[in-house]
Amino acid sequence: MNERIIELTEISPNDFFGAQNSTISQLKTYFPKIKIVARGNKLKIYGEAEILDEFEKRLGMLIKYFNRYNRLDENSIERILTSTGKEEEIRKDHKNKDILVHGVSGKLIRPETENQRNMVSLMQKNDMLFAVGPAGTGKTYTAVALAVKALKDKEVRRIILTRPAVESGENLGFLPGDLKEKLDPYMQPLYDALRDMIPHEKLQAYLENGTIQIAPLAFMRGRTLDNAFVILDEAQNTTHAQMKMFLTRMGRHAKFVITGDPGQIDLPRKQVSGLKEALLALKDIEGIGQVYLDDKDVIRHRLVKRIIKAYKSIETE
Repeated sequence: MNERIIELTEISPNDFFGAQNSTISQLKTYFPKIKIVARGNKLKIYGEAEILDEFEKRLGMLIKYFNRYNRLDENSIERILTSTGKEEEIRKDHKNKDILVHGVSGKLIRPETENQRNMVSLMQKNDMLFAVGPAGTGKTYTAVALAVKALKDKEVRRIILTRPAVESGENLGFLPGDLKEKLDPYMQPLYDALRDMIPHEKLQAYLENGTIQIAPLAFMRGRTLDNAFVILDEAQNTTHAQMKMFLTRMGRHAKFVITGDPGQIDLPRKQVSGLKEALLALKDIEGIGQVYLDDKDVIRHRLVKRIIKAYKSIETE
């Protein structure tokens, strides 16, 4: 009798094996000639080599499904264990092509408006995308969803999220703690989006091993960002030098998304926004897309849309 050990990495055994090891019980039903012992994040399996090969193949399909959809139920397990083995068969479970990510607790992350769908479409055709619009239009959230999807689909090896450390009328220096503790509240919108899309344990593992990096823009200097999905958020607060530095960090097999709101610039009054400058300078370059979101794309409280319209009317007077 052959013995093999399979280790589950970056995945919660409790979630994957289910209540009272229900996943293991179902596997035993389909593989009665294999002895399966689950200990922590390891599976010991015993049986004939040919059957063990098939078991590992099916288990790999279950893990792929779990990583993609953050869930595993009895029907999904049965369908995977009895399928022809093609991943397309698994994906038929979800017919909505708009879905980018199956988030935490079954939340479906998808573009909600026409311009958000334009973001998705342009990102498929370009390696760099500028997404510009007011607060609440979902530009950052959609960008993070695109990044998580690319990571899950193994199109990139890591996600890098960055912001220029410019305070909107507040002083980070007076906040308690070390540099990370000072910056974490400023990076909170990025953490919030990630927590919607990646289970807690896996997100912590990604942050610890560097698969996902969240850092201020100054930390990008001198780096070459290969095989990465990189998002520059709040780009309206970059200077000319910062924007040029960031854009030239782009390495091989990289995707860049730059998001910002030109109506909320926190730079000194005489300082030109690097975002505004880049939008003009790069508008005709092949491989770089631009999408402009507006109040019709606001998906927050209904009052946010009215607030944006009200400010727009006084700013144009």
